[in-house]
Amino acid sequence: MATILPIFFILAIVVALMTCAALFTPKGPQQVVIRTAIMLTLACCYLMWMVTYLAQLHPLLSPVRSVQAE
Repeated sequence: MATILPIFFILAIVVALMTCAALFTPKGPQQVVIRTAIMLTLACCYLMWMVTYLAQLHPLLSPVRSVQAE
């Protein structure tokens, strides 16, 4: 049985990557744009992964077994 624990584990990794992006973005005139782009990309990728994972974990429609005639 699958658990919800990977969601929180990956969330911790994404938050750590966002923190690194905020702290280690090189100084310059486009620093805010680069930092925002990196953080938005990480957030969107995480949300897409989480929705896909949860959709497979708890599907809305259960699989239907087809009966084959012999």
